[in-house]
Amino acid sequence: MIEVEVKAKIDDFNSLKRELKKINARKMRKEYQKDIYFNSPIKNFAETDEALRIRKISIKNKVNTVITYKGPKIENEGKTREEIEMAIDDPYKICKILENLGFKKASIVVKNREIYELSEYIISLDDVEGLDPYMEIEVDLEDGNDYKPALDGIFETFKKLGIINGFERRSYLELLEETI
Repeated sequence: MIEVEVKAKIDDFNSLKRELKKINARKMRKEYQKDIYFNSPIKNFAETDEALRIRKISIKNKVNTVITYKGPKIENEGKTREEIEMAIDDPYKICKILENLGFKKASIVVKNREIYELSEYIISLDDVEGLDPYMEIEVDLEDGNDYKPALDGIFETFKKLGIINGFERRSYLELLEETI
């Protein structure tokens, strides 16, 4: 799967929620997410622009956990990249397997996310611990599909919401590491 994603720094959530309502975006849910990032023993993911994480997702009283690999970005405007994700039952065991194979815990990113849907796009308002407010718009494509129309649609959606600058290609992990 290819994830086409663009992130922008925003001023505040309340005004953006009003704009989302105006364009008929549907609020889906709120999530608490805790991401544990790992680095490989054979290559530096910061240098190869890859990521490996275990994400704990809490929605009300239900908790799900997924392991995700993100490949290097394949374009220069957003964060389009291969993404492979799989649900896991026991995050502790997966962490132990990775550590036994030489992977090192690199960092933890914690956020509260409010998720909206607009057509095929998922819009997330992200309150990341240690960062200013951000919004992401993303869509998933099957491998081999042209990402350019999806990327254009994402930027058009930002424009409808009054956002024409403040775009950010770095991940939350990269942004947090810069604040240290």
